[in-house]
Amino acid sequence: MGMLSLFTDRDVISTPGLGPVPGPLAVAASALVFAGTLWAVIRVDRPGYPSVLGVALGAALAHLGALWILALVFGADVATATAAVGEAATSWTSAVVALAAAVTGWGAVAVRRTSAHRPQWPWEREDEDE
Repeated sequence: MGMLSLFTDRDVISTPGLGPVPGPLAVAASALVFAGTLWAVIRVDRPGYPSVLGVALGAALAHLGALWILALVFGADVATATAAVGEAATSWTSAVVALAAAVTGWGAVAVRRTSAHRPQWPWEREDEDE
């Protein structure tokens, strides 16, 4: 989100009275929810790609919910917290969180479905005859 903010010359969340801390912490909370939901998805032997939609939706909603709660924790009033969530929900911020979660989740499901294993050196393989 930082590079897009730099290119557009616009703050990620420009709500007056919010402060600099709730935004990054909300992204961190979103990342934790993403990791937890994705872990649940890829634990299945052959996860389906549609489950990535739930992962992306969970990450985006966690971002908005955490932003609202953290804004209140760090001293904003209810109106400011709600305005910040409204701005994040209607701007590119939530779309970037959801899209990043969807692309990353899709990649994780793809790797899991291929049953990929870690690379091995030739001498680590036991099944080859010499």
